[in-house]
Amino acid sequence: MKSAENGTQQTSRFELLVQSVTDYAIYMLDPAGVVISWNAGAERFKGYRADEIIGDHFSRFYTKEDRQAGMPARALETALNEGRFEAEGWRVRKDGTRFWANVVIDPIRDTDGSFIGFAKVTRDLSERRKAEEALRSSEERFRLLVQCVTDYAIYMLDPTGVIVSWNAGAQRFKGYTADEIVGEHFSRFYTEEDRKIGLPETALDTAARAGRFEAEGWRVRKDGTRFWASVVIDPVRDPAGKLLGFAKITRDLTERREAQQALDIAQEAFFQSQKMDAIGKLTGGVAHDFNNLLAVIIGSLDLARRRMGEGVDISRFLDNAMSAAERGATLTQRMLSFARRQELKLETVDVGDLVRGMAELVQRTIGAGISIDTEFPLRLAPVHADPSQLELAVMNLVVNARDAMPEGGRVTIEGREKRIGRGAELEPGDYVRLSVIDRGQGMDKATLARAMEPFFTTKGIGKGTGLGLSMVHGFAEQCGGRLILKSRPGKGTKAELWLPISKAAAGEDSHSPAVVPQIEMEPLVVLTVDDDALVLMNTAAMLEDMGHRVLQATSAREALAMLDREAVDLVVTDYAMPVMTGADLAAALPASMPVLIVSGYAEIPAGAEAMGVRLNKPFRDEQLARAVREAMRLREATAIP
Repeated sequence: MKSAENGTQQTSRFELLVQSVTDYAIYMLDPAGVVISWNAGAERFKGYRADEIIGDHFSRFYTKEDRQAGMPARALETALNEGRFEAEGWRVRKDGTRFWANVVIDPIRDTDGSFIGFAKVTRDLSERRKAEEALRSSEERFRLLVQCVTDYAIYMLDPTGVIVSWNAGAQRFKGYTADEIVGEHFSRFYTEEDRKIGLPETALDTAARAGRFEAEGWRVRKDGTRFWASVVIDPVRDPAGKLLGFAKITRDLTERREAQQALDIAQEAFFQSQKMDAIGKLTGGVAHDFNNLLAVIIGSLDLARRRMGEGVDISRFLDNAMSAAERGATLTQRMLSFARRQELKLETVDVGDLVRGMAELVQRTIGAGISIDTEFPLRLAPVHADPSQLELAVMNLVVNARDAMPEGGRVTIEGREKRIGRGAELEPGDYVRLSVIDRGQGMDKATLARAMEPFFTTKGIGKGTGLGLSMVHGFAEQCGGRLILKSRPGKGTKAELWLPISKAAAGEDSHSPAVVPQIEMEPLVVLTVDDDALVLMNTAAMLEDMGHRVLQATSAREALAMLDREAVDLVVTDYAMPVMTGADLAAALPASMPVLIVSGYAEIPAGAEAMGVRLNKPFRDEQLARAVREAMRLREATAIP
């Protein structure tokens, strides 16, 4: 009795469970396929109530096409014969709409094994199918997109680098069809040289390890020709992070590279022509001054020679010749600076004296239509700068100011001491602010922002190289200062050259004419070498005047031959000589031999200056004497005890 009650309770609980399920249609069919039970899930997504469907054949849930094909009967037959039927397909709701269903049919047998019907479980998979179709559609669109791209080679590699897909762009500029290349290793696109150094493997390793590989280089087409390519390789991983392969994108940049190279060559040629044009104009402008200086030198020396025979004091004529020669040296330094061949010689400079000393030259350069005002305090601290370069910087700024006032006007040059604190554009410290102020056209913000760029100019073709302000800017920064421009359209421009105040005492090493005492030292045997006979004679005379015994050679080879015969304490050699330069000669000498290298240029090879003391042309006797003493001091300091 209890067993029967328990069985009834279990059956009741099972029915309650089945009826509570709403995500699955769970119902029974008799052996012929007639519906004999129905649950809430079946009602929810098939639309029939139990009293509407029980007693009807389950084939009504199939589409007309499936019924005509005998699908319902085959499903029952399969379940009965094989013990299970499972499939997915379209099914029909009460309202006639379709849904995609997963169907499972199992045969039901009683305790003695007799077949009594079927258990049928159906699940609505419409949303999942919709998502899958959307994914397939998206993948198809992406495939079409990749296949339609012809300007990029887009393809997949497996983890070892074997090609597994190919697009039209890859075929267009690599030359292979998909049938020819899929299954081949991608390294065949690399040059023989790159394959030998393992570049393809390095690319894949970098992409897998760093998450990306990008480079440009030569690649090889099917016909053996090369093209310049931009290559990007990205790793492709599954959600768990496992490497599935690589996505590779290649672009043919051959035409762009050739165009850029042609542009670079054209720009360099243009810049060189502009610079040569500027040097030509500078040379033409300086030629007048040189002729004047030569006239003074030749005239003064001619008068001195004639008056000397008459027993008259000729010091006035010699001083005139020396002054003109020094002015010529200054002009040469300006031209070398413009050509970027003059090194900075930082020293203590009195800015006020320097500006006053070049006033005549500045006024003559800018013409009569512009007047110059100078405003300096009675005492202005000296700065740490190269005097020749500072003169050139002031000249550039004044010429710019003149050009900004084509109708004429007034340029003011003023100097002030300023202290800069923390947080400013300059390093904290004491500075002299040298300003050149005009009341000209001024500049707008866009022009002002680019004014110090090399080769930027607003003066029109043939009227300026755009080098002036960039040179001044570079000079100021080399000195530890800065060039600051302030300007407003129609209001004029103020160029501020900030230079650090010299830490040396104001009178110490100042750039002011001073009497330099004669430097005395023990007489030496000096071998002087120069391929210019006049320079050689002059240098030898200076050294003899200092009390030294001088040997002369007109080439490095002659000097070496002379050294085999004579004992020499010091070699003084010009740098720029044919066949063997001064640096070559210094390298051929014993390490213990002191060398003084003389040159009119700053551009000598790296390491050459380490071979000896450097002296720039032109030089006076006291400068030569200092250089000789320094060369001998260095030999004593480096001598092995």
